[in-house]
Amino acid sequence: MGYIAVIGAGSWGTTLACLLSEKGYDLSLWVYEEALAEEMRNTRINSIYLPDITLPDSIKISHKLDEVVRHARYVVSAVPTQHTRAVFKEAGFYIPAEAVIISVSKGIERGTLLTVSYVLKEITGHEVAVISGPSFAKEVARKTPTAVTLATENKDTGVLLQEVFNTNYFRVYTHNDMLGVELGGALKNVMAIASGISDGLGLGSNARAALITRGLAEMRRLGSAIGAREETFSGLSGLGDLVLTCTSVISRNYTTGVKLAQGMKLADILSQTRAVAEGVDTAESAYQLSKKHNVEMPIIEQIYEVLYKDKSPADAVNDLMNRALKSEF
Repeated sequence: MGYIAVIGAGSWGTTLACLLSEKGYDLSLWVYEEALAEEMRNTRINSIYLPDITLPDSIKISHKLDEVVRHARYVVSAVPTQHTRAVFKEAGFYIPAEAVIISVSKGIERGTLLTVSYVLKEITGHEVAVISGPSFAKEVARKTPTAVTLATENKDTGVLLQEVFNTNYFRVYTHNDMLGVELGGALKNVMAIASGISDGLGLGSNARAALITRGLAEMRRLGSAIGAREETFSGLSGLGDLVLTCTSVISRNYTTGVKLAQGMKLADILSQTRAVAEGVDTAESAYQLSKKHNVEMPIIEQIYEVLYKDKSPADAVNDLMNRALKSEF
């Protein structure tokens, strides 16, 4: 099978390292913060990102990127989207030529407007796969039933990786629409901010249901415009992840929206946690993509204006509800 490197020790990277290690794979976990790496080696606990879980003794923990990836057959990229390019510019020098990279991050790079798999392929030239779907790390770490999508361009790689990641509590489905899977995972984070705003304003269950439904319509429109398959957005990486993040207080993006509705400033919200709310950066990238491809995305546009133009959440809701009337389909 070969050796696995997990790059990024946030809650998701740490959880997947535990899952793969418990399946018996030889595995190392790269931790960006040197002090945290040392603490994790001593305590076997990630006190910042996954404090309730004890890490298996079999996981090797290191702050040295070259040491972790040098002999890897598979490299799991769990780095926040906006830091992926910098980390893999360095890692790419050491990753073996035959290694496959599996991206588990959900976002769109600012500036280039690329999904993470495109960034990884551009930097490293390696084969890349994607895992996405409704999967809060804390619940997977507690081994509650979860189902995700694994997208690859090569069917044989997909079947192999499906076996690598699948467990009796973590069910993995294969797919070949990598772009659609990544867009679903990225755009749902922006919709979760919108859902949090709606709930934070006390707008009720009707409003949330409408927002999820119309948000999905926007995701499909953008996906179709840039080459993704429309049916992908009805799957786990689209509708599944959208429902999860739009309805749960565990979601960092949802809670960001709630706090915005309560009058907090974005900078203050972001300063309160070291965990990343990917939807904040993705909102800007998604807005720019919608303009570039001339796709109507009113929810995305309003969230962009709330986050980056200091528009009040109440005014954003008012503008959404008072748009020109139209047919649903």
